[in-house]
Amino acid sequence: MEEILIECSPGVSGDMLLGAFYDLGVPKDEIEKKLACFGLENLYYLNFRESQNCSIRGIKVDVEKVDQSTKRDWKGIKHLILKAQLEEQLKKRIYEVFESLAIAEGRVHGINPEEVHFHEIGAIDSLVDIIGVCTSIEYLKPKKVFCNEPTLGRGFIKADHGKLSVPSPAVIELLRKKNIKVISNIDSIEGELSTPTGIALLCNLVESFQIPYKYSIDSYGVGLGNLNLPCPNLVRVLKINSSDENLIYQNNSPRYEEICVQEAWIDDQTSEELANLIEQFRKEGAYDVSSQTINMKKNRIGFSIQVILPIKKQEYFRKLWFEFSTTIGFRERIQARWILLRRKGECLTTFGKVKFKQSMKPNGTIYMKPENDEILRLQIENNKTAEEVRNIITETREEFKAFEDWK
Repeated sequence: MEEILIECSPGVSGDMLLGAFYDLGVPKDEIEKKLACFGLENLYYLNFRESQNCSIRGIKVDVEKVDQSTKRDWKGIKHLILKAQLEEQLKKRIYEVFESLAIAEGRVHGINPEEVHFHEIGAIDSLVDIIGVCTSIEYLKPKKVFCNEPTLGRGFIKADHGKLSVPSPAVIELLRKKNIKVISNIDSIEGELSTPTGIALLCNLVESFQIPYKYSIDSYGVGLGNLNLPCPNLVRVLKINSSDENLIYQNNSPRYEEICVQEAWIDDQTSEELANLIEQFRKEGAYDVSSQTINMKKNRIGFSIQVILPIKKQEYFRKLWFEFSTTIGFRERIQARWILLRRKGECLTTFGKVKFKQSMKPNGTIYMKPENDEILRLQIENNKTAEEVRNIITETREEFKAFEDWK
C-alpha cells in the first residue's frame, strides 16, 4: 500500500487539492457519485480542465453553481452528512472536516458552533471540494498521508464579513487548535495562499507534517490555484513509498508524542453498559482504556473510566462520551509520552505462521516477542503449557516479516 505526500507549493486550497487528486487518477464519476449521496447533483456542474500556471501544467477545477444564493449553516450541513448513504469511514472524514471549521468559526466569532453560518464555506463549491477530497483519500486508501508545512500569505481579502487580513481568523484558529507549524519565508507574497477549507482538510487528513527523509515516487498529480503569483501556484499530490531507514531516521526510538487523556466517574450505569462503553472506545481507536471501582458521593460505588487517545481524535471522543454513557461531564488533559518504535509482523515456526511484535530499544537493538493471543491459541490447539509453546517458537522461528512500518 502506497503513502500520499501533499506538497503545498506555496499554499493550499480545497479546489487545488481536488484538482491534484483528479490528476493523480481519482475518477470524476467516483467524486460525483458521493456528491449525489448528499442530494447536491442538480446544484452544480463540475469540470476538470488542463491548464498552466507559470508555464507548469496542472488541473484547474471549475464549479459552476446553479444556485448561488443558498448559504448553509453547520446544522444544515451536519444534517446532510448524517443522512447521506455513505461508508462510515468516509462520512466520518467529511464530518470531522466540517466540524473543525464550525468550531474554529464559532471561537472566532464568539458563538456556539451550532449557530455558525459558513458563508463562503457553506457554498456549493466548498461542499464539492471537501466531499471530493475526502472521497479521494478514501478511494486511494493510502497507508499514511504526509504534508509539508503550508505558507499563509499576507494582505487582505474580501469576505461576507467585510475586509479580512491574511491569514484569516479561521485559518489561525485551525492551526492553533491542531498545533500545526507554518513556514513564513515567502509570506511576503501578497494574497491568501492557504484558505480555511484547504487548512481544514490538511488538519483532518494529514497524519504527519514531517516529510519522509527518503522515498520513491510512483506517480503524482498537480492542482492549480486561481491566484497569479510570482511563483507557480500549485499543489502536488504524490504517491510514494518510504523505507524503514527513513522512518527510523525521522523517529528516534524512543519517540516523543502528545496524547489526550479523558476521564469520567460514573455511578448510574450498569457494569454491562460500561463494558460496552469501554469496548466502543477501543473500537474507535483509543490507545488504551482502564477502569476501576471508586467510592463516590452518598457512598455510592462507581467507576472511574480513563481513556488514552490520539490528539486528533479528542473531539470525536467527546461525542462518544455523551452518546454512549450517562455522564454529564468528563475531564480532559493533554499529556506527553515516550514510546519505543514498534511494528507488527509474523514468523514461520513449527506451529505455522505466528504473529509477533517488534520494538526498538534506544541503542537500536530490536526486541521481539510473539503476541499473547497467539500463545493462548497454540496452547489450546496443541495441549501444551505457555512455556512449552514459547520455547518451541523461539527454537524454530524463521525470519520476521513485517505487516507495517516502524511507528
